[in-house]
Amino acid sequence: MIVTVTANPSVDRTIGLPHALARGEVQRAVAVTAQPGGKGINVARVVHGAGLGTVAVLPAGAADPLLTQLAAVGLPHRAVSIDEPVRTNVTLAEPDGTTTKINEPGAELSAGDLARLTDLVAEAAADARWVALCGSLPPGVPADWYAEVTARLHAGGRRVAVDTSGPPLLAIAQARPDLLKPNAFELAELVGGDGARLEAAAAEGDLEPVRGAAADLAERTGGAVLTTLGAAGALLTTPEGTWFATAPAVRVRSTVGAGDSSLAGYLIARHRGAPPEERLRTAVAYGSAAAALPGTTPPLPAHLDPAGAHIRRLS
Repeated sequence: MIVTVTANPSVDRTIGLPHALARGEVQRAVAVTAQPGGKGINVARVVHGAGLGTVAVLPAGAADPLLTQLAAVGLPHRAVSIDEPVRTNVTLAEPDGTTTKINEPGAELSAGDLARLTDLVAEAAADARWVALCGSLPPGVPADWYAEVTARLHAGGRRVAVDTSGPPLLAIAQARPDLLKPNAFELAELVGGDGARLEAAAAEGDLEPVRGAAADLAERTGGAVLTTLGAAGALLTTPEGTWFATAPAVRVRSTVGAGDSSLAGYLIARHRGAPPEERLRTAVAYGSAAAALPGTTPPLPAHLDPAGAHIRRLS
């Protein structure tokens, strides 16, 4: 069982444009989709599609359209009922794969809502191997909530993966999660430096800046660090060493959710007992497959090209 937690879920509305976005002009959509979203939900959908047990934990009212969507796709989930509607996030997708996201802040959680959500996470995780804490935190939730939940889950013997950014990311590093999944910009938030330079260096084949930064972070947390680098691939740093994987070549349709799929791929491979280099290969294969699909459509095993991810050990 892999449990995911999405404190700030969304309905993801993707609008396909016939050409590049032109600010200030009227444009007609060529395709519109609405899917259940939020990082943890995206992870759970990929895990579910791979045939593994999963439960997505989230806050949403009983009549919220998001729960209707989750039921429609058959995703097991448990929700804490709240009064406000779940937010809608809008993605504008251009033909060349460029995406522009407009995210609402989300429904505010009261102290009571948050306490019930925290208890539900612990309850759902009773039989889990891993719990993935994913995404932004909504209004009303303190930045150290992930750290608090991680400590509680660790006390119960659960392993914890975290994918977030900003203040919650800075707070969680002190809680020593078992896996962190930053991108280059989030890695720079944690260890200092310039995320754009880290990503550009990796794209040009210079992996040392990213390797060094990820190694510093792994030493601080004592866990693994999966650093996604967009089209350049990904880096996995564990106590056993560091590996780099190039990404399979794909026609990019939407990068939204690609990082979530990479995290899911890693957890799927980890659950199946794969060694570090194969966990990285699976993570990159899933992330690339997601980028080739529209909106936040979760990739299935049939979409993967594991052989297209080339692995090499860096240390």
